[in-house]
Amino acid sequence: MLGSLPTPDATMVLEPGVPVDVRLTLGVLQRGHADPTVQSRPDGVWLCYRVPGSGDPVTVLVRPAPSALVPGPVPVLAWGPGAPAAVADAHRLLGLDDDWSAFDALLAPRSAGVSGAAALPHAVAQARRANPGLRLPATGRMVDQLLTVVLEQKVTHDQARSGWRWLVRGFGEAAPAPAPPGMLLPPTAHAVRRIPSWAWHAGWVQPAQSRAMLRVAERASALERLAGQPAGVAAETLTTVPGIGVWTAAETVQRTHGAPDTVAVGDYHLAHHVGEALTGRRTDDAGMLRLLEPWAGHRQRVVRLVGLSGIRFRRFGPRLAPADHRRR
Repeated sequence: MLGSLPTPDATMVLEPGVPVDVRLTLGVLQRGHADPTVQSRPDGVWLCYRVPGSGDPVTVLVRPAPSALVPGPVPVLAWGPGAPAAVADAHRLLGLDDDWSAFDALLAPRSAGVSGAAALPHAVAQARRANPGLRLPATGRMVDQLLTVVLEQKVTHDQARSGWRWLVRGFGEAAPAPAPPGMLLPPTAHAVRRIPSWAWHAGWVQPAQSRAMLRVAERASALERLAGQPAGVAAETLTTVPGIGVWTAAETVQRTHGAPDTVAVGDYHLAHHVGEALTGRRTDDAGMLRLLEPWAGHRQRVVRLVGLSGIRFRRFGPRLAPADHRRR
């Protein structure tokens, strides 16, 4: 026993040699505080999923290093048939294949002779210095990530989170013990294909979303193989699936591949936020890409740091308040 936990089926203590902020890094995988598949708890971050390729279920606990600011050990514990594979791939999950050194060099003071140090506003550059443990995780789980992102297409935050909870709680399966109460495995592609057409309405899932999710489920085997392709190739291939556009593809490979240069165009707020952070003025997608051009190779890193910068963004217009027809 490890405290109150049973002995893991597989375990590893990673010694990354760089700071790793486990909660910040894996936080992009959690869809709201009540996500049934990923949860940050006092003892660490819990994840329940099936290992790509084998489909073996696993429950994983990633315990934080003693400090998120300096290198330290990161314990990874796993239970279930997929435990050995999950532990072996933990370095990718935590983004340890993601090398920030070239980007960090660009943030060096001008006195060090490195050009471009003044290109980022102080608040954005400081966000990196304050969060040296930020990594870009790579799950390799194409279908799981596609399902979560499709549910975020052109809807509010509440709709997307509600849809994911409904999908997992209604069609997911029990995760290997000792998964915390309420945590489940995401639904398989087979389970998604079997959801009756009328049932999607109960989950606050729009018709266009349910059609796209069914197409993802129908092509699950081929889509999972994209995890072995470069991020750009994978994103381009994803857009050949009806209902999967460039925004959905980008948001997916950011998490499946840890893609440091992939930016999601077509987002309702992102271009405005990047424009305000870098110039003080709102902009559109084309303007955002121009602003990020000097950071080619690291554009997604910059976007993540903009989100961590603490800059308060202006909002215009009324908030969207979609009607809830689930009980009608």
